[in-house]
Amino acid sequence: MPMVIIVNPASQGGALGQKWPEIAARLRRTLGGFEERLTSAGGEATNLARAALDGGADRVVAIGGDGTIGEVAGGFFDGNRRVSETAALGIIPFGTGGDFRKTVHIPKDLDRAAEILAADRVRTIDVGHIRFTRDDGTEGERIFINIASCGMSGVVDAYVNESKKRLGGTLSFFMATARASLSYKNQRVRLWFDADSEAVETTIHTLAVANGRYFGGGMMIAPEAEVDDAAFDVVQLGDFSLFEMIKSGHRVYGGTHLALDKVSHRRARSV
Repeated sequence: MPMVIIVNPASQGGALGQKWPEIAARLRRTLGGFEERLTSAGGEATNLARAALDGGADRVVAIGGDGTIGEVAGGFFDGNRRVSETAALGIIPFGTGGDFRKTVHIPKDLDRAAEILAADRVRTIDVGHIRFTRDDGTEGERIFINIASCGMSGVVDAYVNESKKRLGGTLSFFMATARASLSYKNQRVRLWFDADSEAVETTIHTLAVANGRYFGGGMMIAPEAEVDDAAFDVVQLGDFSLFEMIKSGHRVYGGTHLALDKVSHRRARSV
């Protein structure tokens, strides 16, 4: 079966959908033939990816932002079991965030990203499997390949997704962070790591369970993370006040925040 490309027309505030015929023509010059599947709703990319894999595709490509990439990656798994031992995920960045591509060194330039796919350069990476409780009390699970986080970052993501995402990645997340900072209250959490029997109780501003290094439109939250070391980098931004975040928050972009007193960092396979 030819390569299948999963397209999120809503990426970058709808820009991908408007430009897709032109972009598809550019990609075919580099990749040759492929089949395309356009999403029409959130979560659909996972089902489209699974259908492509069930149909025999050995390359399923996500074009869009980090959300689209994560959804397509989810199609490769049934729970935490891989549905194919040979198929690979391809990435063509075109979205608001663009964080995961930085860790795996995929260029933002469309043609250069397509050249990597055409060269069939494949690497093996770790994935995370998360279980969670929805607002309605039901249990859920999903795969993530970049970062799972909670706290302030969850509020920021909600605001970004509500916006039209026309300001670009870094600015969209900056504006959402400024908005969230006005109302967010730090949270008390209880954490277990690996086989530890005793919990760690602490107050967090943000907790990141990281496979990749970047989130939030360019923040290097986990500067030491590797996608193939079989462990998460768990970074806790502790009980920061608004003033402290204004003073030191910029250090997250450069990855120098791990030295701050209210930041803790450890590695774990299970959290």
